Amino acid sequence: MANYGMLRKYRFTDEAEDIRGSKLYGFDDEKLGKIDDVIFGHSTGLIRYVVVDTGGWLKTKKFIVSSDRLRASTKHDGDFSADLTKAQVENFPPYSDNDLESDAQWADYEGRYRSKWESDPVMHRAETDRNITPTSQQRAEKSASARAGLPAAGAADIEDTEFIEPGFAAGTGTVEIDNTAVGIGPRWDTFQDRLRERRKEVISTGEDAAYGYRKAS
Repeated sequence: MANYGMLRKYRFTDEAEDIRGSKLYGFDDEKLGKIDDVIFGHSTGLIRYVVVDTGGWLKTKKFIVSSDRLRASTKHDGDFSADLTKAQVENFPPYSDNDLESDAQWADYEGRYRSKWESDPVMHRAETDRNITPTSQQRAEKSASARAGLPAAGAADIEDTEFIEPGFAAGTGTVEIDNTAVGIGPRWDTFQDRLRERRKEVISTGEDAAYGYRKAS
C-alpha cells in the first residue's frame, strides 16, 4: 500500500468541516482555483499537499501546494492563499492523481516538483512568515548593487529579506516539510482533526475508489 493517499469520494458528515471547494488565491489576490482534494500521510493523517483545480486556465487542470505554504485568506472568509503567481504554477511539473498509485511514482513526482521551488526560490521577510517574491529586475538590481557596495534603486521593499527555498532547510540539501501546517486557521485545523480521527475509514474508501477508477479505465 502506498504511504500517501487522497480523500477522493469520501465525504464528512458535516460538510461545513470540509475545506474542499474553498478557493485558493495567489499574489495580488488573484484566484488560482478551488481546493479539489488533499494528499495526506496514511500513517499520520496529516495533510502534506492540497490539490487545486484551476477550472481550466492551466493546461493540466490541477496543481498541488504544500500545506506549509498555505495560510487563511485575509480577504475571503473560509478561503486560503499562497504566495504564488499563475506563471509560477505553470512552471510546476504536470500533476496527475495517478502519481500517487505507488511510492516510487510519487517520490519521482515530488522530487521534480520540489526542484522547481528550489530553482525559483521565494524570498522571506526577515523575522516574519511573509514570503515576498521580487521581480527578476529587482533581483538583478540588488545583486549588482551589492557587488558595487551601493543600495539598489527601488529595492526598499526587499532590503530586509533573505532568500529561502520553501520546504528546504537553508544551507542544506535536506527537504523539510512542516506537516502540521500550524497557523493556517480554525477551519483547516478542524478539517485535519476530522481526517486524522477517521483516517482508517478514509484510507479504505480511497483505496476502493482508486481501484474502481483503474478498473473502469
